[in-house]
Amino acid sequence: MKAAGQGVGRIEMRIAHVITRMIVGGAQENTLLCCLDLCRLYHDDVLLLTGPALGPEGDLLATLPASDLRVVYVPQLRRAIHPGRDLLALRALRRELRAFRPDVVHTHSAKGGMLGRQAAWSLGVPAIVHTVHGAPFHPYQHWAARTMFRWCERYAAGRCHRLVSVADAMTDLLVAAQVARREKFLTVYSGMEVEPFLAADEHRLAERAALGYSPDDVVIGKIARLFHLKGHDDLIQAARLVVDRVPRARFLLIGDGILRPELDRRIAETGLRESFQFTGLVPPGRIPKLLGAMDLLVHTSLREGLARALPQALIAGKPVVSYDVDGAREVVLDGETGFLLPPRSIGPLAEALVRLGQDADLRRRLGQTGRERFTEQFRHQTMTARLRALYQELLAGGDLSSHRAMS
Repeated sequence: MKAAGQGVGRIEMRIAHVITRMIVGGAQENTLLCCLDLCRLYHDDVLLLTGPALGPEGDLLATLPASDLRVVYVPQLRRAIHPGRDLLALRALRRELRAFRPDVVHTHSAKGGMLGRQAAWSLGVPAIVHTVHGAPFHPYQHWAARTMFRWCERYAAGRCHRLVSVADAMTDLLVAAQVARREKFLTVYSGMEVEPFLAADEHRLAERAALGYSPDDVVIGKIARLFHLKGHDDLIQAARLVVDRVPRARFLLIGDGILRPELDRRIAETGLRESFQFTGLVPPGRIPKLLGAMDLLVHTSLREGLARALPQALIAGKPVVSYDVDGAREVVLDGETGFLLPPRSIGPLAEALVRLGQDADLRRRLGQTGRERFTEQFRHQTMTARLRALYQELLAGGDLSSHRAMS
């Protein structure tokens, strides 16, 4: 192992990141950008341990160009609970970490976080960090599942040195659930490549033409998997009210998932087939262009850590209408960068969309404020610098619990 604990100066470290799967998603993009930054900007030795990218979202690593980042797949590391397979995944993670001998293990996602922290702790890794992208327990679960996941998170929190939240709301939620003490948490907003979003409107005319929109159409976008608790049904209900008052309103749904046939049926039953368009799954690089085609973004998810689509839209200069869930209020400032609404409030949702749909000047003002407030905060280099400073603090002995040395 390289020498650690050399103060907070510039040093090279061996860092392993562990995540359940590298699908196209916010937590995965966050993890990949951090890994690449550590390699390219700080010359750290980085290993990414991940399970197979199963699911309709696509494989984020499929288009990754050649880089210094090493990726090792652990076939048994899967999202679903399976005691036998999970034990094999734990053994595989221990084997890979023992061979790599990291200074830092940084875990992500529920399963990757549980097994990765257990493996790292059992080996005595000097610094263990876990990022909370979203709590695995929520009010929409059966009470028994919610209780079990809370217990699992509490157990795993005792096997790492710090917890990183992607929003203050995540810290509040986990502290209230007695997962860990507040002083164990640090908020680091999830970083991204901001330049493509700053340039989103450069693609506006071409992208709108490709999608079949006229200059007079008001394009209301939603970026989310077509999955439960993402709130697409709420949007369809509100859309019926919106179209009656903003006839040129068009709804652009970006993403794919198991609810596509059901949503198609609901849209047809509501008589809105001409007002809705699905893009299906799109590569991450196209998201800025699609935001450029939009006039505003709507976010009706019922649970989310801090959806990347919110700061992405604001950096692109687009206002946001969002339900007030988890970390949304930290970027959707009501009346300043968009409108924040109680969950499942169909009438107020429709009113907010109508107000923005009828007022182009208001859209520009709120979008510009969002761009000015959040561009620097969400640069991935800002995120990585804060995380690396945390690693150095831990290795310098600032916040460590004693446990066994790696064997």
